[in-house]
Amino acid sequence: MATDSSGTDRLNETVRALQNGLTGLPLSAAMDNTEAWQQEFLQSGIPGLQDIAREIGTLQSLLTAGKLNGAAIGSSLSLLGTQTNQAAFQAPADQQAALRSLGDLLLRLASELQTQKSKK
Repeated sequence: MATDSSGTDRLNETVRALQNGLTGLPLSAAMDNTEAWQQEFLQSGIPGLQDIAREIGTLQSLLTAGKLNGAAIGSSLSLLGTQTNQAAFQAPADQQAALRSLGDLLLRLASELQTQKSKK
């Protein structure tokens, strides 16, 4: 994960933005945020972070598709949540709690998408 204060700030901003739910974040802001994380993780040289970057790319594709697929978006968010929680174990101590919060938040949002789909 990011080891400088700007990375920690971006991590905290990401958590705050997602706490308002998926629809509380404008798509352009979500794309900017995910793009910044994706580039950082791809350049990290760390296989686990590069896996997260690839899944972020999948999520970006799903979010920009002509027709949104809630089940696929939920699946992607779930995988990202799991990967983020796993990455928290190797992260700097000052980022571990925020990463676990982000991972849990992504898993919760994924679950909400799955629940909405099953109610239809």
